[in-house]
This record gives sequence, structure tokens and C-alpha cells, in this order.
Amino acid sequence: MVDPNAFTRRAFAWRKLAAAGATFEEIAGAAVAVSYPKAGDEVAAARRLGVAELSPLPRHGFKGLGTADWLAANGLLVPKEPNWAARQADGSLALRLAANEIFLLSDLTGAGRLGQDLTAKWQALETPPASPRGFPLPRQESHTWMLVSGEHAATMFAKICGVDLRPEHFADGQIAQTSAAKMSAVICRSDQGRTLAYHLLCDSASAGYMWDCVLDAAQEFGGGPVGLRAMQALAE
Repeated sequence: MVDPNAFTRRAFAWRKLAAAGATFEEIAGAAVAVSYPKAGDEVAAARRLGVAELSPLPRHGFKGLGTADWLAANGLLVPKEPNWAARQADGSLALRLAANEIFLLSDLTGAGRLGQDLTAKWQALETPPASPRGFPLPRQESHTWMLVSGEHAATMFAKICGVDLRPEHFADGQIAQTSAAKMSAVICRSDQGRTLAYHLLCDSASAGYMWDCVLDAAQEFGGGPVGLRAMQALAE
């Protein structure tokens, strides 16, 4: 276990996680909430309705004219259309938010280097470029990142979001750029193994507010916080 106060990279609302009983470990140079011992069987909780805070894990962005073509030419599996996501070979997830905007989320181990390698490759190219290739868009600090899982996840979201996220209407890999808890948000369905799951991204400045809103909505269904280890177990 580590003290998140000793790290410059940690969840934006880490004090709320600590107050809920989280234990933290160092992953990819950051303090990540890996478990909540008081929650008991966290894997079972995550299958019912669990909320994990993943903001310390790596993420990257790319935007601008030529972005999609350049990324595809350099090995990224780019979704064919905006508002869809594609799983990469290293487990990371590429969210296509617009024709030439990609938001790249790390795999749940935090070990994937795809986003870092693509950024380094872009920076090593000649300037000005021979052809449009967009530009890296820092995403590590821009958004708070949660993963909401379980059989009651879509029903819970109906309390804070107007989009019908039920699996029969919202496909795995589909993205909604919408409002959640009266805030702009990005919601991407990305099931963990056989368990329904949604990534939730919103302005990092409102991380504590969104955390409280999601947990409040989850209480009706017996949901609560779970650690990263439980989410990793779902995908095995």
C-alpha cells in the first residue's frame, strides 16, 4: 500500500476515495485505488453495480486535420465512424469522438505504451509536416475517468443521463457525448468480460461532484465503490 498524498499523479478526488476506505498501490507511477476492503467481495459487487476511479491511469489524445489517417498508418485501429471505440492489441481503447479526434484510454493494467509511443513518434517527425497529421492533445489531466460495471449499470445511468444505455439499445463500443448529472460527459460502453460496463469521462475540475452523483445514484441498486483489481478480475 502507498500514501496517495506522496504522489503527484492520483485521482482528482482521492480524498473521497480514501474516506470510503480505499487502499492504494503504485501503478504506472501513480497512486491508484485498487481495493475497498470494507466492501467484501468486490468482484461480486462489480458484477452487480461497481464504480471504480481510474483517473491516474495513462491516457492520451490526438486531434486535427489528418489525425485519423496518421494514426491508422502508425498502427492504431481507428473506429470507422465517430462515437465508436476500438480495442487495441495492447488492451487500450481508442475512442473516436469526431472525424479527427481520438481519445486513447490505457488498458486496466496501466502498462500499455501505445499512446506514449504514438506521441513520441509524432514529436520525432519533421516540422512542418509533409502532410497533415493533427497534433497530440494532452488528456491526462483534462478528464476524470470512472468505470461503472454490473447488471444494474444502465438502469443507474438512467437516473443521471437522458441517453438510453440499455444493452439492447446501446452497443458494446458505442459512445454517447451527452450530459450526465447536468455536466458534459463522454460515456463509452466497453464490457469487461461478460459484465456490462461503461467508461465515464467528464471535466476533471468536477471529479468530486461526479463521484458523489454516481455513488448517490448507485445506492438504490446496492452499488458502491470497487477497486481496480475487481475490474481487472471481470475481464479475465
